[in-house]
Amino acid sequence: MVRKSFGWLVVGAVVCLMLGGLHVRESRAMHGRERPEKKAILMVAFGTSVPQAQKAFEAIDQRVREAFPGVEVRWAYTSAIIRKKLASQGTVIDSPETALARLMDDGVTQVAVCSLHTIPGAEFHELLTNARLFARMAGGFHRVSVARPLLSSHDDMTRVVRAMLAHLPSERRPQDAVIFMGHGSQHHPADAIYTAMDALFQKADPNAFLATVEGYPSLDEVISTLKAKKITKAYLVPFMLVAGDHVRNDMAGDAPDSWKSLLQAQGIEAVPVLRGTAEIPEVVDVWLDHLRGAFAGNEE
Repeated sequence: MVRKSFGWLVVGAVVCLMLGGLHVRESRAMHGRERPEKKAILMVAFGTSVPQAQKAFEAIDQRVREAFPGVEVRWAYTSAIIRKKLASQGTVIDSPETALARLMDDGVTQVAVCSLHTIPGAEFHELLTNARLFARMAGGFHRVSVARPLLSSHDDMTRVVRAMLAHLPSERRPQDAVIFMGHGSQHHPADAIYTAMDALFQKADPNAFLATVEGYPSLDEVISTLKAKKITKAYLVPFMLVAGDHVRNDMAGDAPDSWKSLLQAQGIEAVPVLRGTAEIPEVVDVWLDHLRGAFAGNEE
């Protein structure tokens, strides 16, 4: 059931996208004598310390290198906790700021930053702000451009809905529910995008829902709807980049407060699917399209 407030919330989401500066203009800083052009791509994600989830990043890395042959590709994680944990295991991953500084020191003149965030929330805007600061440094980059995150337009949203529904488990029946688990962002207006996505999922499939861990809609609301519809089985599908700790613990874990346990306590069989959005080629296509625009220095 599409909530009556959907129209207003979509307006709020659109306003958020407009005010958030998602149509990133290329930033230029030409200082001193000309240097040979040297281009690079910086892939930025929250990060993961789960080996199985890391494979999704490796697959994206391969897709990017195929799309941009001969261009150097580097990675950075925004999560200091993840970086510290990986460092203790012998794997060093830079923060976006450190990665940009290294690229500058290595003589890169043009860098396209690919944000693997889902929505234009607080983390994306912090990345955008800091990248623009690097673009203004004397003697630094000629151009820094930042690609938009996954859900940045209505076309993005419909493409992602179509892709997610096309990759559901084959054994799922029409009367079974599907609950996509998003992260959510309580204190950022971009959280409204999740409500818009919930409505788009239900429009495409009456038994497909989106709920969030830290925002709106909540799992409690979805459970109430499932009980009203007398649904007895639900597939739990991550609406997150990778099947990391949130997915393996908050969604599919055995603790009493996991989504699987909460559903089962209400008499609803829960079937977790441990596959992040980065493992769905058609979803990765959206990020790649955004990166192509940023790499070319075009507004999208």
